[in-house]
Amino acid sequence: MAEAADNQGTVPSPARRWLRRAASLVAGTPLLAGLLQGPAAPPAMAADDASGSRTVSVSLDTLAPTAPLESDTLTISGTVTNQSKQAVTDATVDLRVGPRMTSRSEIDQVSGRTGFRPGSDPAALGGAHTVKIPRLAAGLSKEFTLSVPVSKLGLKDAGVYQLGVSLSGRTVAQPGGQVLGIERTFLPYQPEATEKKTQLTSLWPLVSSAHVSAETGSDDQQTPVFENDDLAAELAPGGRLEQMVALGKDLPVTWVIDPDLLATVDAMTGSYRVKAGTDTVPGTNQAVAERWLDSLEKAVAGRKVVALPFADPDIASLAHRGKDVPGSLSHLQLATELAARTVETTLHVTPSTDFSWPVDGAVDPSIMDVATSAGAHKVIARSDTFQDDLPYTPTAARPIGGGTTAIVSDAYLSTAFEGDMVRTGNSTLAVQEFLAQSLAVTLEQPDEQRSVVVAPQRMPTTAQAQSMATALHGLAAQRWTQPLDLIAAAAVKPDPDATTKVPSASRYPQELRKQELPVEAFRDMKATREELDEFKVILTQPDRVVTPFGNAISREMSTSWRGQGPSASLYRIGVLNYLRGLTKEVELIDKSDLMLSGRSATIPVTVQNRLLQGVDHLVLRLTSGNKTRLQLDGGVAIAERPVVINGGHSQSVKFTASANANGPVPMTAQLFTEDGKPYGEPITFTVKVSEITSTVMLVLAGGVLLLVLAGVRMYTQRKRAAAKNAEAEAAEDDDPEQPSDLTPDTGPESGDPSGASEKVDR
Repeated sequence: MAEAADNQGTVPSPARRWLRRAASLVAGTPLLAGLLQGPAAPPAMAADDASGSRTVSVSLDTLAPTAPLESDTLTISGTVTNQSKQAVTDATVDLRVGPRMTSRSEIDQVSGRTGFRPGSDPAALGGAHTVKIPRLAAGLSKEFTLSVPVSKLGLKDAGVYQLGVSLSGRTVAQPGGQVLGIERTFLPYQPEATEKKTQLTSLWPLVSSAHVSAETGSDDQQTPVFENDDLAAELAPGGRLEQMVALGKDLPVTWVIDPDLLATVDAMTGSYRVKAGTDTVPGTNQAVAERWLDSLEKAVAGRKVVALPFADPDIASLAHRGKDVPGSLSHLQLATELAARTVETTLHVTPSTDFSWPVDGAVDPSIMDVATSAGAHKVIARSDTFQDDLPYTPTAARPIGGGTTAIVSDAYLSTAFEGDMVRTGNSTLAVQEFLAQSLAVTLEQPDEQRSVVVAPQRMPTTAQAQSMATALHGLAAQRWTQPLDLIAAAAVKPDPDATTKVPSASRYPQELRKQELPVEAFRDMKATREELDEFKVILTQPDRVVTPFGNAISREMSTSWRGQGPSASLYRIGVLNYLRGLTKEVELIDKSDLMLSGRSATIPVTVQNRLLQGVDHLVLRLTSGNKTRLQLDGGVAIAERPVVINGGHSQSVKFTASANANGPVPMTAQLFTEDGKPYGEPITFTVKVSEITSTVMLVLAGGVLLLVLAGVRMYTQRKRAAAKNAEAEAAEDDDPEQPSDLTPDTGPESGDPSGASEKVDR
């Protein structure tokens, strides 16, 4: 690696490599060069390459006190690790205190060094202030602790001093005693309070990613549905957001809050559901959410709170990709209005909504225009954007015209904790450099009081938050700084020599531009807004739909989507598809073809509403495809009926039709809103007209008459047969002497009454 190419240097610590790697980003900035990127994990080093002052790595795990007084004892603990394949013998761990530094740029230069440099690095204190290590085997580590009275360090004047911890010893390859490893840090020394203290404003951001979908449960309570339950881990004891509140309550900070986080946690305190595949399951972290909200409400009581627009919209993406998509900026204003209401309702404090915070404080004219379009008059920028050619650090607030104030945060102080702070060595270095830089700011112009703002990363990790808190506690004695809230910092008299020119768009960092939401994202949001506007006009309770979808659209433009393009796209698609699914809950039921016999009839069309609320302000329009053959409502081709349906019901809408000629007639039914816009898909069906003529009526009447006459004839014949049968039976009763052995003739010709009677009864 180029960073480790110095043959006499040790492998730089993660924090050191972060500083060196960042130098190219701000070359030419005299005060802040090389201080803008977060540390990375240390590179693997082959044991064969570990030689000279790279033989042993030195890690400084703790340093206390971080800003000592003359009466204190400085205690440093750490770890030395033999990175070579040879044992180190006769080793000693020494403390080296360098001369007082005179500027921030000198701190920058020292922080970029990677190995021991004879003549540049001071001599070891020696004496009793060493730790002896007789043998350190290859690949092994050993902890150490150094304790030195501050009075023995030779600190004469107030200022920032280089502090080094080195290991000297021997190896087979290097038999002569020499420095085999070194780590540097800084010691801010200000035994007495300065006359003019730097006013230090520290922002304490409470921001998270989007967790709530636009979907609500299928009940009247509108149970919110979460994309996942990951937020619970951040709110639970030891979680990122729990630590932010626990640490922040004891720090002099300005709380900067995304109201969407408050709304989300507040939703978690009640009944909520979590997506699980294609289904949802009940959420179970109500108690965690309640505890966190209660703790936050107590922490911010009486403190200054700044509310970002709801869901922390990506101002730069809006400016560069979204402002030309109609409706995007109007939604930003709604997000700002919602912010104040949400914070007041949830935390019972009145926040300031007059601040906009573009990503990393990077701005250009278009970003400034968008940032102020929603009513904000103060934009939080950063000094690597507003680069000042000054030998000192100017006050943060500066007017840029049009009634807008740029609050230019200090780039180094704001990015000091962006690296891997899980490693205690990294955290210790970052804390000491933060304190050293803050003291250097004060000593630049000790007779002039200035206001400096620290705007850290939006979502610090737990370890980063803890390191930030440690650094701010190191300033608690207020020997060279004093806390100031952001609202007051914005009102401080600006430095007349500080630049007020907003940098051009060409200077906007390309790495940030690559992370922006694409134009397609804002087109998706526009499509969702338009379909929502068409849907809400038919609802009897539009707020039940407008509120969750409006919030979801705000979440779609959240800054938290940077670097998560696929996830952002899936979220947007999910919101739009769910809305379209709801609109289809109000629809026309498909209809089969009809047969119309006669000159007039009624045509029914069924409208179904599967929503939980009623629909109104709809019109059903039925159109005849052949007015000559089939007319509606007494002579028109198009007829309309108003539609009002309760939730979960269907309604049959009836139209009168009159036929003029036989044959099929295509019909189209379509729902419309009251302003004439089609709603949903139309249905088509055919009415087959079969008109009945006068000739047909005569034929039918003749047939009926013949049936009646046949019935009369049959009735008369039956009556006559019954009479004859009765006469025959009476004659038999009058002739008892007839011989019983004679067989009566039952043939057709005999006229026997008994035979006739059998034929009639059949």
